[in-house]
Amino acid sequence: MSDPWPSPPPRRTGIDPRTAIWVIAGVALAIVLVRSHRIEGFSLLILVALIPSVILHEVSHGAVAYAFGDDTAKRAGRLTLNPVSHVDPFGTIILPAIMSLSGVGAFGYAKPVPVTPSRLRSPRNQGVLVSLVGPGVNMVLAAAFAVAYRAGVPEATKVIPLGVQPTWAQFLFAAGYINVVLAAFNLIPLPPLDGSVVIERMLPARALPRYYRIRPFTMLLPLVLILIPGALDRILNPVVNWWAGVVHLGG
Repeated sequence: MSDPWPSPPPRRTGIDPRTAIWVIAGVALAIVLVRSHRIEGFSLLILVALIPSVILHEVSHGAVAYAFGDDTAKRAGRLTLNPVSHVDPFGTIILPAIMSLSGVGAFGYAKPVPVTPSRLRSPRNQGVLVSLVGPGVNMVLAAAFAVAYRAGVPEATKVIPLGVQPTWAQFLFAAGYINVVLAAFNLIPLPPLDGSVVIERMLPARALPRYYRIRPFTMLLPLVLILIPGALDRILNPVVNWWAGVVHLGG
């Protein structure tokens, strides 16, 4: 049987000039939005927390894959915390800007870290761990920020509206909040999200080549889910409400 997974990309060196241009454009757009007061307050804090959160999410995929024998991410220069290496023009710049301008908050994603499952020592079993480690990292970060918020913010401050709490307290909540959302969103069993590994693991081996051939065409499915009115809210609102209870927001 032919290998259903693509060959690893050649080793990358330096920064793609096109990515650098997108980063400069994104920074310029952020400055304009802040100065024109089109994005402020909690949405800005979410955006600030989102960038390192999605980077750590993606790097963890590549790091675990590398530990299991797949050096694809390392060869592509993606085992780095340099934000520029992980910028996806749409997911990291355009989508967060559109959502912030529309007043629904900020959400986005980094460029997926490449993984070649066939290079793993146990592709089907270790592939599950490679996929789930990203949401796992977000859960750990959310737990850390929950502890920081509960321990560091006085009870008298928690009972007042979040928007008038000190900026540092709002950031602790925002950072935990976005990591909870990232974990929950990525665990949705819809390809190419991390949760789809459950579907992949349940498929018989003979069906995998066909599945991997159609998977690249599923990239727009999460965007469709975001655009369907109320669909994402029904999934994420229970998680967000649970998060607010965990940190004792509102007393």
